[in-house]
Amino acid sequence: MITLSELHEHNYSIQTKCFPQNNVIQLKVCPVKMVSYKLLTPEDVYFTAPVPVPAEETDEQKHSSSRLCCKNKSSSTSTAFIALATFLFVVCCVWLIGTIFWLKNPGRQLPHRPPSPSPAVENREGGSGQSPEKCNAIPETHRFDCFPERQPIVTRELCEVRGCCFIQASAVPSPGKDGVPWCFYPPDFPSYTLDSLNDTELGYIGKLIRKQKTYYPRDIESLQLSVMYETDSRLHIKMTDATSTRFEVPISVPNATKKAASPGYSVEFSKEPFGLIVKRTSTGTVLINTTVAPLFFADQFLQMSTTLSSQYIYGLGEHRAGFLHSVQWNTLTFWARDVPPTELTNLYGVHPFYLGLEPGGLAHGVFLLNSNAMDVVLQPTPALTWRTIGGILDIYIFIGPDPSSVVQQYTEVVGLPSMPPFWALGFHLCRWGYQTSNATWQVVKGMRNYGIPQDAQWNDIDYMDGFRDFTTEPEKFATLPEMVKDLHDHGQRYVMILDPGISSTQPPGSYWPYDEGLKRGIFINDSDGNTLIGKVWPGLTAFPDFSNPETHQWWYETLQKFYEKVPFDGLWIDMNEPSNFEDGSLKGCPSNELENPPYTPGILGNVLRAKTVCASAVQKTSVHYNMHSLYGLMEAMASASALRRMGKRPFIISRSTFPSQGRYSGHWLGDNRSQWKDLYVSIPGMLNFNLLGIPLVGADICGFGGSTTEELCVRWMQLGAFYPFSRNHNTNNEQAQDPTDPMFSPLARTAMKEVLLLRYSLFPLLYTLFHHAHLQGHTVARPLLFEFPEDVMTYSIDRQFLWGRSLLVTPVLEPGVNSVIGYFPKGLWYDYYTGTSLKSSGEKVKLEAPLGKINLYLREGAVIPTQTPNTTLWSSNGNPLHLIVTLSEKGLAEGDLFWDDGESLDTYETNSYAYIVFNVSENTFTSTVLHENIEATYIMVETVSFFGVKDQPTNVTVDSKETPFTYLKNKVLTVSNLSLNLSKGFTIHWS
Repeated sequence: MITLSELHEHNYSIQTKCFPQNNVIQLKVCPVKMVSYKLLTPEDVYFTAPVPVPAEETDEQKHSSSRLCCKNKSSSTSTAFIALATFLFVVCCVWLIGTIFWLKNPGRQLPHRPPSPSPAVENREGGSGQSPEKCNAIPETHRFDCFPERQPIVTRELCEVRGCCFIQASAVPSPGKDGVPWCFYPPDFPSYTLDSLNDTELGYIGKLIRKQKTYYPRDIESLQLSVMYETDSRLHIKMTDATSTRFEVPISVPNATKKAASPGYSVEFSKEPFGLIVKRTSTGTVLINTTVAPLFFADQFLQMSTTLSSQYIYGLGEHRAGFLHSVQWNTLTFWARDVPPTELTNLYGVHPFYLGLEPGGLAHGVFLLNSNAMDVVLQPTPALTWRTIGGILDIYIFIGPDPSSVVQQYTEVVGLPSMPPFWALGFHLCRWGYQTSNATWQVVKGMRNYGIPQDAQWNDIDYMDGFRDFTTEPEKFATLPEMVKDLHDHGQRYVMILDPGISSTQPPGSYWPYDEGLKRGIFINDSDGNTLIGKVWPGLTAFPDFSNPETHQWWYETLQKFYEKVPFDGLWIDMNEPSNFEDGSLKGCPSNELENPPYTPGILGNVLRAKTVCASAVQKTSVHYNMHSLYGLMEAMASASALRRMGKRPFIISRSTFPSQGRYSGHWLGDNRSQWKDLYVSIPGMLNFNLLGIPLVGADICGFGGSTTEELCVRWMQLGAFYPFSRNHNTNNEQAQDPTDPMFSPLARTAMKEVLLLRYSLFPLLYTLFHHAHLQGHTVARPLLFEFPEDVMTYSIDRQFLWGRSLLVTPVLEPGVNSVIGYFPKGLWYDYYTGTSLKSSGEKVKLEAPLGKINLYLREGAVIPTQTPNTTLWSSNGNPLHLIVTLSEKGLAEGDLFWDDGESLDTYETNSYAYIVFNVSENTFTSTVLHENIEATYIMVETVSFFGVKDQPTNVTVDSKETPFTYLKNKVLTVSNLSLNLSKGFTIHWS
């Protein structure tokens, strides 16, 4: 049975008729006309909402009606009774009709109803305000905001001037209704019309015409629509000005040359108003439907809305939130900004890409390639609105069909992640506030004395002379070159920070980076053509324009000069939103439409220039208005290019990011705080960036701001040991938090040491996962839903995660506890430490978690390569391997291992690597070398442990030779002392 309210929610109206002659009330259910569909397919087919067909009358009903119609005589008494009955029936009809209309418009009967509508206000086109009936017919969840400006507060008059509906929300919002727009589009709001549609080699090209102007200036009246079937799993849609060139994001994307042969999607078109409907062909699921709200394409206001296939939506970085986004009137703003991670705020990076789940666990992705300031609005329809203030609408749709495939298809467009050097996956240590190179050096020596693993030592801005890039403080950091040499002698690496702001106040001829940059004209200019001067750590600064190829050459030469003094190994590029302590510039910004656009998204500071350079500033490629959020990406591109020219496999960590960043750098999650909540939110942050194609990511372990506690830092070190990028870092004038600090008890220090040794033992697995990320776009740290998309319980899990497909990490994220609840999807799981099995039907399990333990479980059917750890990955490199096999119920397992020298450029591309696959079936383990390399000859396989061997073997053979073994009660079979060379295949059989 369907209720009246449900009919309204599905956009149906109700027409009522009474038939006294047969005591029947007929309810005719009709679709409300939300849009006028004319879906243009090659056959020019028209589509409309379905109209329910009335049920046929039964024989009994027909017979009853016939009898009543055939009566010709009646007594006066009977007539009186009939008249009375008819009168009562009419009263009932009137009552019922009134009830129906009350249900349809309940707000009119509420005691706190909005004021009665004032006389219609003439709109911009000279029309009147919208009728209350038409506006009330639109369910709250389907109301798309017609007045997105945050100031002033919208009134009926302001709304109706735009030709929109106005219904003011209650003064006391009810749950789920906080955010319902008061001013929203009526169903007949003018939009574009599809004027023509023609075939092309890739799909279609069309022309869109706007006949009526909107309330934003400079409407683009004629648009070119391109629909390109680029691959079977990728659809590309572009809308741009048909007569003039507009800014497009200057990143490299694939150039399709032929139409997909068997696309997994279909495209339908609505002619007037124009809209697109994209469906999955295998299921008919609608992936996007843009007919739900009008399309806007003005010079500085572009807006397109679409339905979502479900409320499960992920991505849309960078924001501080859970992994699963809320669709309860949630606005996410995009404009790169220097601000410590804060809820409901635009942060360092911009990634307008989302992954959506569909009923049944299928997945798709949508990417808007646009770098201008924007809002993305999620609402409980469920629906999404893209709202940006420049560029074009350049949209990619990825068909999946599973979440991992969506990310692979996305990275095929924006670029696959780079392969990091091996040492990048070790433990990194840093702080702002070492004050001297000797103090920094003492921390390194303390780590060695305690036998705590460390691969890289970093310095923050205190190493610089007056905070100027490419300098060192001459007295306090006089021994920095010697410290770096000592690091290298011990197989360790050095990384230093660089900010993009170049000091502009030094006497001419005394500071080469500025003098040479000024000479070559590589700095960002103001709108008058002069070098824009802002203010950052060194004081007054100029900002390199990394969109200029000449800047890349200057950057390389400057890095090379500094390398001759301090031979660094990697770069930490910070403050690259770009950050500016002045709003705009030292002399302000002009008052024009770039600085004060007709619409400003909900950015922190309310103006585009807040804590950055002027939007009207001029760069080589375009104005900063278009280029702002690309700054960090372009600095990373210049830095990666420079390091490659210096012969190094690039290691770069950037604060600001944009799509394709993973090709050039990793990312850390910014200036977090030493708080338990920050410990938790680091997991959704890490998972989100893996989804966005930047797998080398982590948070500042133990927190950057504030002082940590022992318990928090131990738990954070345990979690941080499983960040793909693992670095402990904190701020100036706070309690030191490196593991050697006296604040930590021996128990805490031991816990930190053991979890880092655990990370180092898992290096072969982690390095192989990065190989798959580099080669195929796989995630490294992986949400559970990626492996279990049919399990709805996994959709909101962001307190656990996987490494790859098999290693489940369940950290403690709360103070004062010695246990943790973990969810185990259906299947067989094994305790990493003991091999004891846990068979789950898809359930939560309480796990013991004393201070010194992080819970790890292995999924059935895997082969996990591990290695005897040492205090650096360089010294661990030649240590023996230990393979862990987790048998499935059917006794199957598989895994692999990628191995190279860890440092050379492009080892996969130049065939300078080894690749080994492992398989288990029918009680036989097989190691097969698929690609040979000398590096594998240095590695021996020492131990293989089999978890889940159901029956105790009586015989084990290695390459057909009998060998000793152990078998435990928890069904773990171990074969030790193998000394098998990794470069040669081998088999192990048990019976």
